[in-house]
Amino acid sequence: MYPQRRMRRLRKRTLQPLFCETVLHLTDLVAPLFIDETASGKIPIGSMPGQYRYPPGEIALHVQSLYTAGIRAVLIFGIPAKKDEEASESYARSGVVQNAVRSIKGLVPGMTVITDVCACEYTSHGHCGVLHHGRCGTDLDNDASLLLMNRIAVSHAEAGADIVAPSCMLDGMVHSIRTALDESGYQDIALMSYSTKFASALYGPFREAADSGFSFGDRSTYQMDPANAREAFLESQLDAKEGADILMVKPAGNYLDVLSTICTIGLPVAAYQVSGEYSQVKAAAERGWINEKAVALETLTCIKRAGADLIITYFALDAARWLSEKPEGHP
Repeated sequence: MYPQRRMRRLRKRTLQPLFCETVLHLTDLVAPLFIDETASGKIPIGSMPGQYRYPPGEIALHVQSLYTAGIRAVLIFGIPAKKDEEASESYARSGVVQNAVRSIKGLVPGMTVITDVCACEYTSHGHCGVLHHGRCGTDLDNDASLLLMNRIAVSHAEAGADIVAPSCMLDGMVHSIRTALDESGYQDIALMSYSTKFASALYGPFREAADSGFSFGDRSTYQMDPANAREAFLESQLDAKEGADILMVKPAGNYLDVLSTICTIGLPVAAYQVSGEYSQVKAAAERGWINEKAVALETLTCIKRAGADLIITYFALDAARWLSEKPEGHP
């Protein structure tokens, strides 16, 4: 009466590891970090339990601990001491990110340092570039903002960044930054584009962490509509044609279908498990509703299964510990 094909045959606990199709590795993970130029000690981020803003003087030591744990890449965000409409601190030679990159590369030269290229943490209005005040109101000036992104990216390359990652979702940003880097002698600096970044409701905790909330409007005129999959693919396809080395989907969990499709372009693809995704798991775990380790590792494995080559996640350090633990029942 039973079918000849019994799927449970290969689900014996001793056999399962032999046939596991997707394996999460430490080298898949990128740890996002916040450096606060005004901090004298690490500052807990209330909406992101276990995450901190680090003072410039401590960031290299923290990165060293990540490297010891097996993490091989970090993504740097800076919170400057002062902001203005022009985001002038974003490209300053002695800016918070620039100094952090030098410090990290000096102490942990083997760590891959990725820098976020954007202006939202540096502008007094909280938007991702230069504003245009026109007949239809105030909005981001796309082409003027490209020049700002060029300056930021080149300053990060000068400081020693391995990869620059523009996150502003401007039209033409990849071509513009690639040209600026090449003309400045940084042909070998890789470019990871936030090529499909959705106007998601899951960024709330990040805005507390990076002090990057906007003073008016929203970012829906330059970030992706969550409802649009074809447009999402086109965004990444255009960035690939402009010279991106790595594409990205952000957020990750709600957009695995988009991630899987963008992987067909042929470039390496990163997925960003964003602050809201992290905080939801943390909040439910704190209430005893879910097993944090099991859920976090499941979400990361599913992101990799969908095709991600890199996963940017606030669980990076925890995942490094969990992955190094011996399975239950093993000596």
